[in-house]
Amino acid sequence: MKPTEVLSNEHRVIEQVLDCLERIIAEARTNGRLDAASAGDAISFFRGFADQCHHGKEEVHLFPALEAKGFSRAGGPTGVMFAEHEAGRACVRAMSEAMDAAAQGDPAALARFAEAGGEYIALLRQHIEKEDHCLFSMANQALTDEDQAELMLKFEKVETEKMGRGTHGKFLVIARALAEKYGVKPKAVADAGHSVACCHH
Repeated sequence: MKPTEVLSNEHRVIEQVLDCLERIIAEARTNGRLDAASAGDAISFFRGFADQCHHGKEEVHLFPALEAKGFSRAGGPTGVMFAEHEAGRACVRAMSEAMDAAAQGDPAALARFAEAGGEYIALLRQHIEKEDHCLFSMANQALTDEDQAELMLKFEKVETEKMGRGTHGKFLVIARALAEKYGVKPKAVADAGHSVACCHH
């Protein structure tokens, strides 16, 4: 398995929880109150799995490997991906800040949570498309077999040393529990033939 396949598989899990977040927001709008437990689980997943683990692999290992091959961060694809990661973090912070009041039924807080959540869902869905159908293809062309093997070892260290053994699995359990609660089916592997705009602003 290639490093980009690992990342693409993680994208499917992230998409699954994005679908759950969409339903959490819809339910909150209907009820006038946010389900704090589900929202908290989703935020924990996005911070731990999507950002710290998944984006960590990209920012600390994949992107520098591509830049070493001549990819430019300033105005280039890795720079765009970095900027979108930061935008996603701001959305998650906004959801977290509004969560408690939204769970108490505060209309303004609920609106802030829904707005930030909707922005995050849209951002990550198009971000994932760019990576799956553009950046990862470029990475597979640019990186040698030796580069790929080295990246795989670094990815494993992220999970065992940075995240801690078993942490990755705990986030998968959260994703599965949310999917079961909200009737979200696990994501199939994306259609490799789907065309999308490349990684530019």
